[in-house]
Amino acid sequence: MAGQTADQSAGEPYAALKKGFWSIFFSTFVTIFLAELGDKTQVTTLLISAEANSPWTVFAGAGLALISTSLIGVLLGRWMAKRISAKTLDTMAAVLLLLITIWLVADVVGL
Repeated sequence: MAGQTADQSAGEPYAALKKGFWSIFFSTFVTIFLAELGDKTQVTTLLISAEANSPWTVFAGAGLALISTSLIGVLLGRWMAKRISAKTLDTMAAVLLLLITIWLVADVVGL
């Protein structure tokens, strides 16, 4: 089709992500920021900060930990993307999330 890149015309699902720096940066920031709000990492950081009486040290330690885990995720994601197709990665993620859901539901109902 006119106006589409080769990736888009081939049905590449991640063609939209091949945008500029700020588009990728902003979408990543918003997604991770919203996902992390109120999660166990934030609660743990809050509790450590309340007990430590050194909030900037806790901030630095927590920040470095989050940067480190994000780096692992980025490097692993890049490594996987070079070896596994996007469709297979989507399927693997869906199966993994389904298994986690089944496990959590089984835990809640006592199976």
